[in-house]
Amino acid sequence: MSLSDTALIVIDAQESFRHRPYWSDADSAAYFDRQQALIDGAKRAGMAIVQIFHVEPEGAFSLASGWVVPLAPLRVDADVVFRKTRHSALVGSGLDVWLTERGIRRLLVSGIRTEQCCETTTRHASDLGYAVDFVSEATLTFAMRDARGRDWSPAEIKARTELVLDERFARIVTVEQALAAPARRAA
Repeated sequence: MSLSDTALIVIDAQESFRHRPYWSDADSAAYFDRQQALIDGAKRAGMAIVQIFHVEPEGAFSLASGWVVPLAPLRVDADVVFRKTRHSALVGSGLDVWLTERGIRRLLVSGIRTEQCCETTTRHASDLGYAVDFVSEATLTFAMRDARGRDWSPAEIKARTELVLDERFARIVTVEQALAAPARRAA
């Protein structure tokens, strides 16, 4: 695999999140830095850049809200934009067809939320036969409380996601690693 058959997928990096009760700026500066570095590096390398927006009928993720737009201060400059209504960017969006038509077999997954749409898209892509690099430092998530009352920090959630994806569904990489080397197949 080469950089020419690779696409960067920027999932749900949209203003809608700023209007959710769990939004926190705590990790956003680091995320913006790493996500922008990945976008800029992918553009320089000639990779396809795909922006995915999550859309729902009502609320902060509805088109009527006006918040289904790129999350500032990111500059995505996508080659193509898809809208999704499910957790996986590959369900009902047309993304898989677009990738197949272009011979793209390697995906760099980034965006929001680490354990939700990014992880789900990664698992789905792997199951469809794509080589996937999960660029964890270019993902963002928020603190959560589980059913037992335990609070999970964003760092703990990312670590858990990396644990369950690594060498099963994806290669966990930094921005620099994603831009430098093709992924090897996960078993």
